[in-house]
Amino acid sequence: MIKYGGNAMLSERLKQSVVQNIWKLHSKGYRIVLVHGGGPFIQRMLELVKIESEFIEGHRKTSSEALKYIEMALKGEVNGSLVNLLNKTGLKAIGLSGKDGRMVLARKRYHLKKQNGKEVRLDLGQVGDVEQVDTSLLDTLLEEGYLPVVTCIASDEEGDDYNINADMFAGNLAGALGATHYLVLTDVDGLLEDIDDPSSVIRKLNLKELDSLYGSVIKGGMIPKLESCELALRQGARSARIINGTKPEAIFEAVNTEKIIGTEICL
Repeated sequence: MIKYGGNAMLSERLKQSVVQNIWKLHSKGYRIVLVHGGGPFIQRMLELVKIESEFIEGHRKTSSEALKYIEMALKGEVNGSLVNLLNKTGLKAIGLSGKDGRMVLARKRYHLKKQNGKEVRLDLGQVGDVEQVDTSLLDTLLEEGYLPVVTCIASDEEGDDYNINADMFAGNLAGALGATHYLVLTDVDGLLEDIDDPSSVIRKLNLKELDSLYGSVIKGGMIPKLESCELALRQGARSARIINGTKPEAIFEAVNTEKIIGTEICL
């Protein structure tokens, strides 16, 4: 399972290289699921249709109107482009979202905050969490030699659609599939002990060590990535690793060589 995003998705050259390394892994017999988000593409689409983004304590609120265009960006532009590039290499990629085959069941997400000593729920609109995963469609496709490319839109029991954080979406899928390798692509070489020192990569972390690092070493965009790895491992994935997607060769090397790549999170 590969969670793909960041600068490696924005650069056409890097995207081509990511695809080539996925092809290399597939040629070695690995069955691969690719999960992606697409924040910059969503932002561009919303600006194009003149929908202003509203944020509640840093969390984007998503209206039903905005979600239509978010789905266009994720499924139409990002997913379609990746499927096209993968198929050009001879792979059999197939584009999906969590809605297909009821693969992922969503639930509405609220942002919780303390106010005057009480917990208050803030409505984020069509933003969701993963409630349940059914891997039967993915299992069938993988068995038949397809490479599923999945984006993070899903419906709840009533058929209402939600946008789900791509890291958390991928972590849930990796756990449900019992992924042998779960790779989270980011823009640095792994989790850095010192954000200003690229050489300070922490090579291995136990799940028990994570709690003490949140807010100090684990900050900002790294928080959902580490939470995603923890979720995947606790739900059945066998290994999880944060690697640099701007160095696409790391995808192949992390899985198929003995090289020490990125930050490995262990049970």
